[in-house]
Amino acid sequence: MAGRKLLLCLVSVLALGAAQRAAAETVHRAGDVIMETRSVTAADGEVVPFELGTLFVPENRAVPGSRIIGVGFARIRSNRSGDSTPTVHLPGGPGETDMEPLFKTDPESQRDLTQLLQYRAIGDVLVIDQRGYSERGEVLNFAYHPIARPLDRPGSRAGETETFIEVAKAAVAANSGRDLSGYTVIQCAEDVNDLRRALGYEKIRLVGQSFGSQWGFAVLRTHPEIVQRALLSGVEPLDYAYDMPSQVFGALQRISWDAEHDAGLAPYMPPGGLVGAIRSVRERLLRAPVKVTLKDPKTGRVDVITLGAEDFQRAVIRPEGTRPPRAWPAFILSIYYGRYDDWAREVMQDRAGSKDEMGLIGPLIDTSLGVTPAREHLLRTDPAADLLGWWNFDFYIATASIWPSPDVGDDFRTPVLNPVPVLFVEGDWDISTPYENMLNMLPYFPNSRAILVHRGSHGARYAIFARQPQVMEAALRFLKTGETQALPVSVSLDVPKFQVPAFAPPARQP
Repeated sequence: MAGRKLLLCLVSVLALGAAQRAAAETVHRAGDVIMETRSVTAADGEVVPFELGTLFVPENRAVPGSRIIGVGFARIRSNRSGDSTPTVHLPGGPGETDMEPLFKTDPESQRDLTQLLQYRAIGDVLVIDQRGYSERGEVLNFAYHPIARPLDRPGSRAGETETFIEVAKAAVAANSGRDLSGYTVIQCAEDVNDLRRALGYEKIRLVGQSFGSQWGFAVLRTHPEIVQRALLSGVEPLDYAYDMPSQVFGALQRISWDAEHDAGLAPYMPPGGLVGAIRSVRERLLRAPVKVTLKDPKTGRVDVITLGAEDFQRAVIRPEGTRPPRAWPAFILSIYYGRYDDWAREVMQDRAGSKDEMGLIGPLIDTSLGVTPAREHLLRTDPAADLLGWWNFDFYIATASIWPSPDVGDDFRTPVLNPVPVLFVEGDWDISTPYENMLNMLPYFPNSRAILVHRGSHGARYAIFARQPQVMEAALRFLKTGETQALPVSVSLDVPKFQVPAFAPPARQP
């Protein structure tokens, strides 16, 4: 994981639709746009028309005669008369899309669609794909068969990094027909500006989450004159692609506070609470790895897996989507009490050598962004690195010279004063983009405002907008008019119902 990213990003490659096949048969020039009309049914039954389009752009603007590629987008027209200045919605990842609510009907997509449609009240709504991760263009990927890692010795970050180096070399070689040097956040920012021009908008309003916020920072850096206002959440500044271990650990400490005051978890809490449990497990594993015997109930197969201190570092910061805050304390407590089976199954699956597929846009963009030498020094010398390790960034730094996307440079990464009004929304339980990211950006945006979401994780903006609609109304008013009077400084989500370990509380502490 690099910040909020998994070490290996899995993608699904979907078939081209009729419109895409037609586009592929036509020679397009940079700046061309094709569109078709579609519709989507909202949760309340409203049938909402939208335009589904493809913007054609150079694969690498620095190379004359560069191949032309497609970038998908959708436009939902405003349902109010007057100002049509669009909100441009920038998805996370890299390697994610915000198009899914327009085509899927599962509950999560319906919730996302409900929020997306609310932006129509202030102007048109534009959803843009990432170059290299767009069904209406190309999805860059690499199918490979990783070598299974041994079960009889502990995992290591150095070993994982060496494996990723080999995968990176193979992925680049397999895509020699593409100009992979064109896949940077700067090129993504230019895609946004090209779409604005192609559709005839003078100004835009940015809405970005996670990598989408980083993409937003890139637009604000390259073309501040086109941005009227911005809403950025899951904040990831340009020099913060790799998260500071102590700041990630700070989010875990804040989760621990509520967990340690939970009645269901109280009988399991050791001296020192969850942080004490983490330190105790680390010391135990540094003394000697543990061997866990697992038996497959279906086949009867028995495996013995060895778990070490570095395996535990990686497990502590498992991505929120895999282990949300409400489940994290029970996981740590189970390991503290020597109940290793669930953790061992996760690690065994990670070490398996099954065929996989890696999205290339993540490492191409993230290694191109990199970090300044000063931040890399802080990352490697951070006091919490003993507890969390370098799993967050080491493999990307080690492969930066392999991926063809060029380094964007320290001048671009380093923040500068920017007058564009920005509303930041950040959760203090966010282990993917710690809320210190947001705090560190506030001095550089003197016209900004910030909302701290207590108990908010990486999706804090979506959660608080859904549960406290008056906050979303205030945010929309800010995007439309710049009004800040109704914006809160902080809001809180309810304490979650924490999971408890799947065993009875111990009679005494070990």
